[in-house]
Amino acid sequence: MTKQEFLSMNDHSLLKPHLTKEEIIEGLQYAKDNHCASVCINPCNLDMAREVLEGSDVKIGTVIGFPSGAHTTFSKVAEAIDAYARGAVELDMVIDIGALRNGEYDDVYNDIKAVVDATPAVVKVILENCYLTKEQIVKGCQLCEKAGADFVKTSTGFADGGATVEDIKLMRESVSEKVHVKAAGGIHSKADVEALVAAGADRVGVSRTQAIAAEF
Repeated sequence: MTKQEFLSMNDHSLLKPHLTKEEIIEGLQYAKDNHCASVCINPCNLDMAREVLEGSDVKIGTVIGFPSGAHTTFSKVAEAIDAYARGAVELDMVIDIGALRNGEYDDVYNDIKAVVDATPAVVKVILENCYLTKEQIVKGCQLCEKAGADFVKTSTGFADGGATVEDIKLMRESVSEKVHVKAAGGIHSKADVEALVAAGADRVGVSRTQAIAAEF
């Protein structure tokens, strides 16, 4: 993997709630200058992202129901509609994790489908694997595909665990080729990225983009 291959599949994460406006603009400019796949930014900063990234090839992404997923479907849909109207073309939504663990599969499916149907944006569904059994990860992936999601994603990066090679392999095996797999959370090095991509990840979500890029 080359440095540019890494950058072109990386969703540069700017989600830490304590980031200042200066730090966010710096991150956006880095993504723009280095042709990252996208930025993943909090909804309140979408206007700033649109302004900085205007004319670039970097997609604007944001988060829905983040980071707990314990939001009503109504609020997730409202977030999605607002985000798309403000320039976000990729939406990383968190499932109702408790509902999946409860076996309330219709509720999980309906929650995802409502967000998928709300806008034309690409939807990446975060399962938060560290809270799930392997069987629940498989079921979650299947529900995501059934609901029309474009990606299944490992983690928010705000929970007790992040992406693992084992989970990426399992997720890749649990969906068809038309569904992509995103690894996020706890990705600290070039070696981490390469291992996750080899396991089947199509995208990675990284906040330490500059540090990892420096390893190439």
